[in-house]
Amino acid sequence: MATAITNNLASIKRYEDVAEAAKPANKTANENMGQTEFLKLFTTQLQNQNPLDPVKNEAFVAQLAQFSQLEATTNMSTSLNNMVSSMSGERMLSGAALIGKKVAVPDAPAIWKNGQPVESTMTLKNGADAVRFDVLNAKGESVRNKVLGPQTAGNVSWTWDGLDDAGNALPEGSYSIKAQVANQGQITPGSVMTLSTVRSITQNATDGSLTLEVDGGKSIALSAVQRVGI
Repeated sequence: MATAITNNLASIKRYEDVAEAAKPANKTANENMGQTEFLKLFTTQLQNQNPLDPVKNEAFVAQLAQFSQLEATTNMSTSLNNMVSSMSGERMLSGAALIGKKVAVPDAPAIWKNGQPVESTMTLKNGADAVRFDVLNAKGESVRNKVLGPQTAGNVSWTWDGLDDAGNALPEGSYSIKAQVANQGQITPGSVMTLSTVRSITQNATDGSLTLEVDGGKSIALSAVQRVGI
């Protein structure tokens, strides 16, 4: 009788072996264990444990703690995803409020329309002896220029009124404004920011970032906007 009992016990798998057998066959397809898989594995271990060597209380409590931690982590992940989705929607609504307003865009087209002056700004890091703004037409020809005297470090602004050098009104359309900086006998180009009207907002599906499209088809990231006008 003792020999038969021993043989029967020997035929019973230890719970570690059963746990290994209960794991998904396709490990590559399911690397991350979810709540359902964890619970199935846990109950399988209990059902097939060796009655002469049952799971110890410490191991039992540890596995329950792992299950609780897994559930808490899953709930936290779900909450974070919901929060990110909510914030994404709020960012889109905030960005939509800029439609129709003007933002400063580097090297954007200068749209002369309805007699509205075009404001341009550039930043000087070290000041300058002189700054020259040039308005160029679609052919790249200079139709208006303005020379400003000595400037200190900071922003330098000039507003174009739509007139040429002779004081004549130019046709409505898309122009560009360039700048040159003269300092200690050297002339260097400057980056001009033009106030342009926002026409649409686009949200990046990957990271949720917003891009503004302004008059003339120029685009700029919302995070790069430094100035908003009306």
